[in-house]
Amino acid sequence: MARAERKAAAAESAKTGVMTHRQIMFVLVGLMAGMFLSALDQSVVGTAMRTIADDLHGLSAQAWVTTAYLITSTIATPIYGKLGDIFGRRYLFITAISIFVVGSVISGFASSMYELAAFRAIQGIGAGGLFALALTILADIVPPRDRAKYQGMFLAVFGTSSVLGPLIGGMFAGIDSLFGITGWRWIFLMNLPIGLVALFLVLSFLHIPHHAAVSKVIDWWGVLTIIVGVVPILIVAEQGREWGWTSLNSVTAYVVGVVGIAAFILIERRMGDDALLPLKLFQSKTFSLTTLLGVVVGIGMFGGMISLPLVLQIVYGASPTESGYLMIPMVLGLMVSSIVSGRITSATGKYKIFMVVGTGLMALSYIYLSTLTASWAVWQISLGMIVMGLGLGQMMQTLTIASQNAVEARDIGVATSSATFFRQMGGTLGVAVFLSILFNNLADKGAEIGAKIGAAIAANPSLLADPKNSAFLPGADIMGRITQDSSFLKTASPELADPIKTAFAESAANVFLSATIVIVVGFALSLFIKELALRNKSGVQEKAEAAAAAAH
Repeated sequence: MARAERKAAAAESAKTGVMTHRQIMFVLVGLMAGMFLSALDQSVVGTAMRTIADDLHGLSAQAWVTTAYLITSTIATPIYGKLGDIFGRRYLFITAISIFVVGSVISGFASSMYELAAFRAIQGIGAGGLFALALTILADIVPPRDRAKYQGMFLAVFGTSSVLGPLIGGMFAGIDSLFGITGWRWIFLMNLPIGLVALFLVLSFLHIPHHAAVSKVIDWWGVLTIIVGVVPILIVAEQGREWGWTSLNSVTAYVVGVVGIAAFILIERRMGDDALLPLKLFQSKTFSLTTLLGVVVGIGMFGGMISLPLVLQIVYGASPTESGYLMIPMVLGLMVSSIVSGRITSATGKYKIFMVVGTGLMALSYIYLSTLTASWAVWQISLGMIVMGLGLGQMMQTLTIASQNAVEARDIGVATSSATFFRQMGGTLGVAVFLSILFNNLADKGAEIGAKIGAAIAANPSLLADPKNSAFLPGADIMGRITQDSSFLKTASPELADPIKTAFAESAANVFLSATIVIVVGFALSLFIKELALRNKSGVQEKAEAAAAAAH
């Protein structure tokens, strides 16, 4: 296409919001680069956290590095959605990428764990907009009927990052220095070139008209109360196992959170259409049930999945990097099912079937994994991962499309960010609950584990003379070491390590069984969701037509 033709096409799309496939693909590359930043960051930092904490002499503070990022990214999500509806998505997305990149660079030069936690909080403010805004911008430029096949590309980015994250994190953590800078710092600094590419593509190709909202009132009281309501819940979700779920700190967090949520609901009701999260959205039964299903799936999905890499590391002796590779079957299942379901949705306009089949396959995968034992071969776990991925790939994009299609074009931004926000909250709570189930089950087996290890030592006292078994010397905190660094199990004598591996596999099986119950509830919910006809016009087209009608 000649340069003059490209300019003419860009000008036409800027007026009407109708973009060619070529233009959409250029925009998608920029959106996917932004999403890749956020998705990769979630998995890459965790792998290197031990190395980072050791280097910055702050092992006890490492949880706050994760918590700070989680809090700001979760709270920022609905705020970006509302501001995008008011001021335009393009500038908000550029702002989100810029904040994320700045947060990444300063995180790369942190000199203490508390400094890193503060810089990660800044990074999280940017991350909160990357995922939700990318999905919303796609809704602006692509009709719901065609959106599914493009969203499959987003899921491919999400899946790829989940595999690359542990690999890249492990690689940089293992390098002492690169160009005179400590290896782990490149985990954050590498976001600079990726972010600059994303910014260039968005600035160059994302040109869509913005039809400003009639009212530009910002719901600051809603922002304040959602912070008061959500922050304590996120903190207790991350710290509850250490504090104790009924400790004073936890109970205080529960009370403050409930008061904040109650105040938020009252304020949102008073603010009406100007609310940060307009309650009118929930007048749509489809939106309400889809959002509730997103919460349930988030609890079951993240809660159950959190056990898989732990099983691979503790029972099978895989390193964090190797466990990332071993998760590839799930990613492949996710990518295949998202592409296939997206094309079927575009061709037929039907999407409810994928909610039903998706939750059904996830439930089957958890039922299968609930029979896990320490004697399973890795390929047996891989089968469960494939089925789980096939279910997830159908669910994730379908929930977003159903939420967006259930509201008016002017509310697409807040609807997308709200759905993402509730799913994130569900995932956070799921991880907290199921990790507690996992380690409480393991603790309950402590006496049994100790008896088996004691019997092995009594039968062969020379086991303790082996340096590889130093973790089992009298007075050693074996359970504490398992939660911090389980690599000692890989080299320890089988007689001593096997009782722990067996107990951990049994505990993980209980987690998968609990996750099955949650996903079955989701399956039941999916049956009651009313399937609305997918619209054939993009969000920008609908807004342009509404503006033209209002002008006449």
